[in-house]
Amino acid sequence: MGLITFLLVLSLLIFIHELGHFLAARYFGVTVHKFSIGFGKPIYKKYYKGTLWQVATIPLGGYVQMKGQDDMHPTLQDSGSDSYNQKKPWQRIVILFAGPFANFFLAAILFFFIAILGSNNISPTIGTVLENSPAQKAGLMADDVILKINDKDIKSWDDLSKIIKKSNEPLRFIVLRENKQRAITLYPQMMDSKNMFGEDIRQKMIGISPAPKIITVEHSPLEAIAFAYEKTIESSKMIFLGVQKLIQGIVPSSEIGGVITIGKVISDASEVGLVALLGITALISVNLGVLNLLPIPALDGGHIMFNLYEMITRKKPNEKVLLNLTIGGWVILIFLMGLGLYNDINRILNGWWG
Repeated sequence: MGLITFLLVLSLLIFIHELGHFLAARYFGVTVHKFSIGFGKPIYKKYYKGTLWQVATIPLGGYVQMKGQDDMHPTLQDSGSDSYNQKKPWQRIVILFAGPFANFFLAAILFFFIAILGSNNISPTIGTVLENSPAQKAGLMADDVILKINDKDIKSWDDLSKIIKKSNEPLRFIVLRENKQRAITLYPQMMDSKNMFGEDIRQKMIGISPAPKIITVEHSPLEAIAFAYEKTIESSKMIFLGVQKLIQGIVPSSEIGGVITIGKVISDASEVGLVALLGITALISVNLGVLNLLPIPALDGGHIMFNLYEMITRKKPNEKVLLNLTIGGWVILIFLMGLGLYNDINRILNGWWG
C-alpha cells in the first residue's frame, strides 16, 4: 500500500508540474508534441488535440516536449510561430516558471485543506521556564496556557513564537492558570539560541519552552487562505535556506535523500492519516518547485538564466557554451541523484529506519 501511495503522490506532483509548462506553452501558441509522466517505454499513450499523452515505465520524473525545445539538444532551432525558440525571452521564462509555480500553487491548495480539516500544532502551554529569564521574573509558570498576547488570540506555540521574535514593545500576556485568567506584562530580551541547522544565533526570547501537548487547530475559510499562503512561503524559504546551507557545508551532504527516502516519508505519512499525507505532499511539492528554480542548466532555473541573459544582452547564448553548460548541468543532476541513492542505501544498512 505504501508503494502505491508513493507512486500516486509522485505521479500527481510530476503531472501538476508538467501541466504548468503545458498550459503556459499552449497559451502562447507553442505546439506540444508530447506530455509524459515518467521516462522510458510508454505503458499507456493517447493522442489528443495534437499532443501525445503518455505514462512511461520509469515514474521518476516527466517532461513536456515542445516544438523547438529539447533538453537533450539544447541548441535545437525550429522555425514557425508555434515553436518555443521563436517566442520572446519573457514568454519562454513564463513557460519555464509555470512548472514550479504549479507546484507552489498545489502546495497552497493542500495547505488550505489541511487548515480546513484541522492542522496539528504544539499547544501554547508552557512546559518549562528558565531561571532568571524574563518569563520567570514576570511570573509565568509551567502549565500556564497562553490565550492572548497584546490582544491577539494565540492558538498554537507557533503563534506566540512569531510574536515574541518580532516584538519591539512590552508584551501583555493573558494566561489561563488553574481555570483563572491572569494578565502578565514582560519584556523580551536578546538571548543565545540555535536555529534548525544547529547554528548559534541571537534572537528575542522570554525563556519558555512548550509542554509536549499536540492540539488540532481548525480554521475558517478566510483563515485557511492566510494559513495556506504563509505555509507555502515559509516552506519555500526553508528549502531555499537549506540548499544554501548545504552549499556552504553547514548541512552535511549525508542529509541529502533520494527516491527511497521520499518513498518512506510518504508511506509513513499515509499510515498516520490524511492530514499528515497532505502535509508531506505539500512539502515535497514545494521542494520540487524550489529545486527546479535552481540555476542549474537542464533545470527550469537554468533555462530561465539563459533567457534572462538573452533579454539583457539582446543576443542568444553561444551555442557551444550552452551545450557545455547543459552537459555540466546533467552531470550535476546525475551526481546528486546518485548521492541521494547512496545515502538511502547507507541509512538502510545502518538500520536508521529500524
